[in-house]
Amino acid sequence: MLSDKQLFLQFLGQTSPAPLMIEINSAKGVFLFGPDGKKYIDLISGVSVSNVGHNHPKVVGAIKDQVDSYTHLMVYGELVLSPQVRYASHLAEILPPALNTCYFVNSGSEAVEGALKLAKRFTGRSRIISFRNAYHGSTHGALSIQGSETYRNAFRPLLPDTYQIDFNDFESLDLIDEKTACVIVEPIQGEAGIIVPHTGFLESLRKKCSDTGTLLIFDEIQTGFGRTGYMFAADRYNVAPDIILLAKALGGGMPLGAFISSGEIMSALSSDPPLGHITTFGGHPVCCAAGDAALSVIIEENLAGSCNAKSALFRQKLKHQLITEVRGEGLMLAVQLTGHKYVEYVVANAHRYGLIMDFFLFCNSAVRLAPPLTISEEEISMACTQMLDLLDDASKNAIKA
Repeated sequence: MLSDKQLFLQFLGQTSPAPLMIEINSAKGVFLFGPDGKKYIDLISGVSVSNVGHNHPKVVGAIKDQVDSYTHLMVYGELVLSPQVRYASHLAEILPPALNTCYFVNSGSEAVEGALKLAKRFTGRSRIISFRNAYHGSTHGALSIQGSETYRNAFRPLLPDTYQIDFNDFESLDLIDEKTACVIVEPIQGEAGIIVPHTGFLESLRKKCSDTGTLLIFDEIQTGFGRTGYMFAADRYNVAPDIILLAKALGGGMPLGAFISSGEIMSALSSDPPLGHITTFGGHPVCCAAGDAALSVIIEENLAGSCNAKSALFRQKLKHQLITEVRGEGLMLAVQLTGHKYVEYVVANAHRYGLIMDFFLFCNSAVRLAPPLTISEEEISMACTQMLDLLDDASKNAIKA
């Protein structure tokens, strides 16, 4: 009989030639557990998904309660489903006032696709501007605005009339004009290695979009739900977009995405033609119930507010000859190492030190830190001790870059 690892390689589509191949049987809080009982500290949260930790009892309870009532009933948007309307109303309460109309989808990439269509439909324009080294997903339209030629070139031709500018380059904002439908931006660039905006950059971007009638889209798929020490990066930088994109932590561990705008803008998808955007499983009631419960946990346990102290503890403890910088906001951090070979070694060998770690798509010299926001000071200290041991190992055994 084939093992699960053998079945994994034989029957599942692979994303890379060398997956981590770590088998997980259960998870709780910040820990993942293998079939042999080995315990791993999760330092990436499924890439900013498990903000409230794994298997949180309030989230699990909400899922079980909803499953007992109903699961999927009908194509999204036709029936009034309590989990959807409750969650949408709760999101409106914590977002900037104009962001009050939610369209639920299944994932971050789908949220991007829906927002691009909405911007083109509402403005009557076709030009889309995005940023180099940005990541917005792998579906065809999202790939067209992704900021890496390495990942784009194999799939051309892509969506036309798309242009890229440089993040934190004030002069490049002059390319935004009356022909531009939208500008899509990560308020903190994630896969670029956690690049924060320069003072005034997002404000200048907001003004340029307002002056030209261009819709500003914030991709908060990684930054949302307390990850940066604020509920949203829009709060952190006091800049309100016209459309906000949410996913990852939105579902509390279940698959869920959303693009959210004003009622006026969102109504452009409902007529001429009707069903201008449609999804079968978007806003699945079980996913919405889970996400709503997770949002309550974030608020009740003040997980966003505790982020900065935990971030400071990581920065305090992560001192090593291979570390040149720890940068980022809240618990969205990049640990910059002295060479990419050390990063490769650390990620590949982290499991031997009881850690789950990850790299960035567009920054090969840094390691990602994005643990569940529920991580305790004791767990941070434990993780840092194990990381430092791993870095000692890397300094002796990794091939220098």
